[in-house]
Amino acid sequence: MARIGKLVVVGVGLIGGSFALALKEAGAVIGAKTVVSDAGSTKEGVVALARRELKGALSRFVPGHPIAGTEKSGAEAAFAALYRGRRVVLTPLKENEPGAIALVRTAWESCGASVSEMRAREHDAVLAAVSHLPHVLAYALVDQVARHKNAKQLFSFAAGGFRDFTRIAASHPEMWRDICLANKKALLAELERYGGGLERVRKMLERGDARALAALFSGARAARERWLTDDNRDGE
Repeated sequence: MARIGKLVVVGVGLIGGSFALALKEAGAVIGAKTVVSDAGSTKEGVVALARRELKGALSRFVPGHPIAGTEKSGAEAAFAALYRGRRVVLTPLKENEPGAIALVRTAWESCGASVSEMRAREHDAVLAAVSHLPHVLAYALVDQVARHKNAKQLFSFAAGGFRDFTRIAASHPEMWRDICLANKKALLAELERYGGGLERVRKMLERGDARALAALFSGARAARERWLTDDNRDGE
């Protein structure tokens, strides 16, 4: 196979109609050796748009998602080590040329990222649980407190725990609106599961079940510690 040359990344801050337009415009000018990827937070919708807009260039479109960044947005929020030690997920298409996948993988690895592959649907389910749901919860908690009649008093006593939990509520609202809608099905499923978990906690409190609460809290703390240990090990 001929060596694949140029790599173009689209979709940074784009989703829905704006992303479709970007793909359509890219499809009209993609060269025979140009590889295209994206950096969007959801993948099933991106794949559907790519199949519709890229047509003959589909074999050289490799969907991707760098799991990195902060609650800040825009080009001014970028920094040199943004992807170092971070995960990037590729969701290759069955039509992809092997060289195209290899080029995108190499590009991310050259930024210091750890690259893995999964199906688009699996990606969206995973990110709904560990990224999209936490953002919804952070926004919802701040909104709930802000709606209290004594919101000013409540916020004046909010300290580190509240600040840490709600840090991501400082993220770009329009972008997260679009992400949530794009991954609606998977996110609704996670909200249902989370609601069930809250209901279990509510019943523990109603019963005054100290043992059950302690077991839940201890188990959650241990799970978090294992995650952090494994995450640090993976980054070595």
